[in-house]
Amino acid sequence: MAATIELVRRLALALPGVQEGLCHGTPAFYVRRKLMLRLWEDGETLVVRFPKEKRAALIRENPEVFSVTDHYRNYPAVLMNLLAVNRELLGRMIEGAWRMQASRKQVAAYDGKAG
Repeated sequence: MAATIELVRRLALALPGVQEGLCHGTPAFYVRRKLMLRLWEDGETLVVRFPKEKRAALIRENPEVFSVTDHYRNYPAVLMNLLAVNRELLGRMIEGAWRMQASRKQVAAYDGKAG
């Protein structure tokens, strides 16, 4: 089942300190004013903050879901196909993007609540 921006919004805004805004005219999600997610203009692709050094393996494991363009090659981000991703993987990716941008204090508080 395809993921929607509404699902992305619900999952992202459930994390501490996340705020919705715009980036290049499309919905984007920030924590501490740092971009963690952005919807592409096509409405089907989500730019997700992700470690560059782990990106190739992620794309290799899930080529139908993940990709990267030349534009993002030097950025810690991966492109996610919302039409191909499942809810569980989407949630893990959103949380991972949040963890990259959140403060240590936010992450510790969140982990303390979840644990």
